[in-house]
Amino acid sequence: MTTEELCRKAVAMIEMAYAPYSHFRVGAAVECDDGAVFTGCNIENAAFTPTNCAERTAIFKAVSEGHRRFRRIAVAAETEDFTAPCGVCRQVMMEFSPDMDVLMVNCRGDVKTVPLRQLLPYGFDSASLPANP
Repeated sequence: MTTEELCRKAVAMIEMAYAPYSHFRVGAAVECDDGAVFTGCNIENAAFTPTNCAERTAIFKAVSEGHRRFRRIAVAAETEDFTAPCGVCRQVMMEFSPDMDVLMVNCRGDVKTVPLRQLLPYGFDSASLPANP
């Protein structure tokens, strides 16, 4: 899949977002190592804590279908600047693919690509845990 196609899928998911409280709609599309693509949008909740970001929605859909490794994720928002994933989403990405790229798409369709490790330096992963006996 081309970068442009992946970004278009993320942009299309903005329309699916459920954001009645923040009105900040986000779409995402994650590309798995085998080329499969899963999409997601942010889903808000009046209690706020149960809210789920677009990135995690896409990744959780992929994981629930048996995918564990990702090449890249496109994140799109209706903003002039680029919207980076939140810390929780960065940690979820680190769990599965610390070397993946994050493509941020703004409202003009401009794309900024950043390696996840640059967005989450010193990220917590399985190497951070003591060895199991």
